[in-house]
Amino acid sequence: MTESTPVIEMRHIIKKFGDFAANDDINLQVQQGEIHALLGENGAGKSTLMNILTGLLQPTSGEILINGEKVSVDSPSKSDALGIGMVHQHFMLIDAFTVTENIILGSEVTKGLSLDTKTAAKKIQALSDQYGLSVDPMAKISDISVGQQQRVEILKTLYRGADILIFDEPTAVLTPQEIDELIVIMHNLAQEGKSIILITHKLDEIRAAADTVTVIRSGKSIDTFPVAGVSSQELADLMVGREVSFKTEKEVAQPGKVILSINNLEVQDARRVAAVKNFSLDVRAGEIVGLAGIDGNGQTELIQGITGLTKVQAGHVKLKGEDITNKKPRHITEAGVGHIPEDRLRFGMEVEMTLSENLSLQTYYKQPISKSGVLQPAEMDKLADKLVQEFDVRAASIHVTAGSMSGGNQQKAVVARELNRDNDLVIAAQPTRGLDVGAVEYIHQRLIAQRTAGKAVLVVSFELDEILNLSDRIAVINDGKIVGIVDAQDTNKQELGLLMTGMSLTEARAALKEEVGS
Repeated sequence: MTESTPVIEMRHIIKKFGDFAANDDINLQVQQGEIHALLGENGAGKSTLMNILTGLLQPTSGEILINGEKVSVDSPSKSDALGIGMVHQHFMLIDAFTVTENIILGSEVTKGLSLDTKTAAKKIQALSDQYGLSVDPMAKISDISVGQQQRVEILKTLYRGADILIFDEPTAVLTPQEIDELIVIMHNLAQEGKSIILITHKLDEIRAAADTVTVIRSGKSIDTFPVAGVSSQELADLMVGREVSFKTEKEVAQPGKVILSINNLEVQDARRVAAVKNFSLDVRAGEIVGLAGIDGNGQTELIQGITGLTKVQAGHVKLKGEDITNKKPRHITEAGVGHIPEDRLRFGMEVEMTLSENLSLQTYYKQPISKSGVLQPAEMDKLADKLVQEFDVRAASIHVTAGSMSGGNQQKAVVARELNRDNDLVIAAQPTRGLDVGAVEYIHQRLIAQRTAGKAVLVVSFELDEILNLSDRIAVINDGKIVGIVDAQDTNKQELGLLMTGMSLTEARAALKEEVGS
């Protein structure tokens, strides 16, 4: 890594929206061949800064230098021309197309009047080999794993000639094994001279992947320093500005009566193939049951079946003894179910509505929000002010559209709305996806408070640390079926990881015993 002229230099960047400064005099330097982490709380200004670098936003003041030369990044196409590529958190791929067709989309190579996919595939294969990406250029997107789809996004930026790659929350949907593989890929890219900006809330990943970190707090760059020798605790405390606890304290569970009873459930996916198969599970009052599993093993269909968002083909879902199978979502929420959905934009909020309106979506037809069928905006705002303060939802105002807020603050708003109602059952799917450690700490405390208050809580998460921290019991799902249920205090990540691959509990424990013995 050279310490000469930075590949990227952003000087004194200020970006204001009205009177609100999303970026307030931020400085950032990235060297060639460096993995530079950008760390900050939700709403700290990271996305705004990267939107400026990629030409989606224009700074109010400040300047950008690429390889020592001042540039005007006034559009995404200008950013592309300068060799800056973004690997997005939400993949922008077409399932029915091949890897090659997705990569060349928008920059097609032609031979006469037809597409020259052979030449493109050869170039893609060469890039895949050079950086250790192991992607088949002719595979269909629908046939490859989530981890491989992300590699296609990386190849897309490399194919277009990017020397500077921005990774935005790249591990949000990856398994622990895929995360390790991605870190190796990032190191390969850096060794080949590419410069990487890594945006993530996962502190262990920053320590494993990054060379340098810049901490941003409340729109200001606080410090830049080498990652080597810095603990996750130090990074967390510096990011939030106070001491953060990674382990949430809780009393020993005192489970009561069964609140949620799922019996022999079968739910089909969009292709009408059974995604949930003969699934049975009870969740009791005063306990948190965690559902662990690799993405795509039926978790989405299970939750949608329970909450009435999709049809159940067989089996029953009961809430406090009442059969709610295939009831309408409104009936199920009225019966006492709070649902924090895994996809907040699709099922959790309406992005064109204001924050205030979104916080009233579950209760807009009830008093005091509605009187004689007429909405009461002042009451909506009163509720919004209360929840924004209580859950630390950061927005310029309660009247901004939900779509203009950062992903983390959108999530906090959904959590606030669902936990504010007096539910008997809370279903929390990926409740802290995209949240910083301070927000994760707070949401975990709120979920444990629900349990303490005698509520039943079902947490579905790909984060094993989260599952282990929150749960009293852990059910592991593989291929739509439960392969084992364990007490949280009697298991660990290694055992859960083996169960997630489909091993039985007996097989997993035997394998771990053999590993220790050898």
